[in-house]
Amino acid sequence: MERSEKRSKERLRVCVATCNRADYSKLAPIMFGIKSHPEIFDLEVVVLGSHLIDDYGNTFRMILQDEFDICSKLHTIVRGEDEAAMVESVGLALVKLPDVFQRLAPDILLVHGDRFDALALATAAALMNIRILHLEGGEVSGTIDDSIRHAISKLAHYHAVCTRTAERHLISMCEDHSRILLAGCPSYDKLLSAHQRDDYTDIIKSWLGNDVKEQSYIVALQHPVTTDIQNSIKIYDLMLEALISFNKRTLILFPNIDAGSKEMVRVMRRKGIEQHPNFRAVKHVPFDQFIQLVAHAGCMIGNSSCGVREAGAFGTPVINLGTRQTGRETGENVLHVRDADTHNKIYHALELQFGKRYPCSKIYGDGNAVQRILKFMQSIDLSEPLQKKFCFPPVKECISQDIDHILETQSALAVDLGGTNLRVAIVCMKVYNYHKLLTSSQSDEEGKVVKKYNQPNPKTFEERLELMLTMCKQAMADAVHLNCRILGVGVSTGGRVNPQDGIVLHSTKLINEWTSVDIRTPISSALHLPVWVDNDGNCAALAERKFGHGKGVENFVTIITGTGIGGGIIQHNELIHGNTFCAAELGHIVVSLEGPECMCGSHGCIEAYSSGLALQREAKRLHDEDLLLVEGMTVNNKEQVNAVHLLDAARLGNSKAESILHTAGTALGLGIVNILHMINPSLVILSGVLAKHYEKPVRQVINQRALLSAQGTKVMVSELEDPALLGAASMVLDYTTRRTY
Repeated sequence: MERSEKRSKERLRVCVATCNRADYSKLAPIMFGIKSHPEIFDLEVVVLGSHLIDDYGNTFRMILQDEFDICSKLHTIVRGEDEAAMVESVGLALVKLPDVFQRLAPDILLVHGDRFDALALATAAALMNIRILHLEGGEVSGTIDDSIRHAISKLAHYHAVCTRTAERHLISMCEDHSRILLAGCPSYDKLLSAHQRDDYTDIIKSWLGNDVKEQSYIVALQHPVTTDIQNSIKIYDLMLEALISFNKRTLILFPNIDAGSKEMVRVMRRKGIEQHPNFRAVKHVPFDQFIQLVAHAGCMIGNSSCGVREAGAFGTPVINLGTRQTGRETGENVLHVRDADTHNKIYHALELQFGKRYPCSKIYGDGNAVQRILKFMQSIDLSEPLQKKFCFPPVKECISQDIDHILETQSALAVDLGGTNLRVAIVCMKVYNYHKLLTSSQSDEEGKVVKKYNQPNPKTFEERLELMLTMCKQAMADAVHLNCRILGVGVSTGGRVNPQDGIVLHSTKLINEWTSVDIRTPISSALHLPVWVDNDGNCAALAERKFGHGKGVENFVTIITGTGIGGGIIQHNELIHGNTFCAAELGHIVVSLEGPECMCGSHGCIEAYSSGLALQREAKRLHDEDLLLVEGMTVNNKEQVNAVHLLDAARLGNSKAESILHTAGTALGLGIVNILHMINPSLVILSGVLAKHYEKPVRQVINQRALLSAQGTKVMVSELEDPALLGAASMVLDYTTRRTY
């Protein structure tokens, strides 16, 4: 008995504390390793956090199913799923943990990751002089989790990290190099052999149905970002919209318990996801089955660390949404959508990723993490002083850089398909001045048209497409010499456009033959770049939102006054397309029941009064009646009378021309008053060649005709030189592509 007691005292008493299903997937392999060496280790298991909540699947049961004895169950979660509840949960855990630690008296506490529950564990253990081994410190993800993870690292005495970069981060944070183990991720020990499991098809069928095959379904797992809850709820909503539209069978897991999760669940239920035939919504999937589902999925989407870490071991394509994993090392299987304005961006990402396979990545481990961690724990000298020492100064990082990375700027090819001309431009997000770079300063100029190409638009579809591709290829070749990295192609065109599929549904009379035409596919196939297509009015609104007066404005309308009248509507920072993609056909708002005929076939539209073509028509009428020319004006016999002549005549005092312009301005103003009464924007931006001529009459009509509550709406003239090109480019520049190695 004495020998047995002595042997028991010599064993290393390790307390493993697990808070949720995610950290258990990393801790379980280590727990199995500890359990397999009873002569060396005593294992004590403490369960707390969301493991013990029914809404999150009572996941403590999987610990029991793995045949681990649970020494203590601590109910530490204060319900509410908001910021205050998280703080209260940390406080409740700190109240309950001292009794547990005093009773168990562990030599080492094993704590994982970056959860608020884990912070409570590390705080209590540090204050009670218990050695802490922290798993997965030194990583970067871009949310409050970073702060919690680094705080735990500062409390911890020992570290087992997954990557060389994480090791360097800890060293630069002044952690002792001798107490850092580069182990790899423990879950990879199981992942890297998971491909060999024979019953994966049975697992897929059990969760998604008998008719579902591998790589034909999606796994979705999205959690709230506690530092930006509203935006993460918005992105969750957009993800669900995109998944519904994408129309593939989807296994969607409920979000974790962080602040904002309750609102996300409400969004899910409001959309009827739990009853939708394409979705299977679940609270928990056992980890060994979950990795099979991820390994054989057509795509994984969301912001779970599993997507940017474990999924890489299988080469599963991943779409990472939002900022929760910003800074994480990822394999080439991950496509980032950092900010989404509409579900179209996420839908396009699904089109790019679904069904692909990528090389398997071993960034986070080689399958031997557990053995390294067990040896590391055995090497810990319990007789050493507990007080940790920080190593100053930090390790110097390598500062060598590639000159191309310094000079290259993220850029887009912008295409403006006009009725007369075809224009292509290289547009960059930021312009870096090389000479200023040498003095460590740079310009933040945005939306710079680096180079522009202009050709007359051919008559036939085939000729136009061929010319467009030729111009784009020339621009791509020039971009190399201009140190611009082309991220994609944006196309602005007249008519009604389906931006989801990149199809011109109905063109204007100015651009014949562009009806039910797929523009995206031939351009993308020829240039090997993602392609976005939208109506020129919508593009003008996007340009204003990113580069112009609309920057930072939540609700505004852009009116294009050119050959025709068009526009775009931004509501709650999002572009409105409408049910059949004909929203914001602002030129066809009727302001008179008996007005002139419009090109759309109706009468009395704004465009029939205020467009360049309408003014040209009136100029010709006056000229035919010898009422146009006044002193100081001449029109060459070979010269076609146009709107410019009408403007000149009005400027020189021609009362007939002035009356026509007054009517045109009034018609436009009446249309804008209707817009103010319908959608109540805070700003109206007049764009196009006629904008400055209409600013004053539009203001006057608003003051005379608008409701008092709408009369204060700002009216501004755009300062952008190329709104169509800049808007086309913004569709590309707003979309974050995959990491480039």
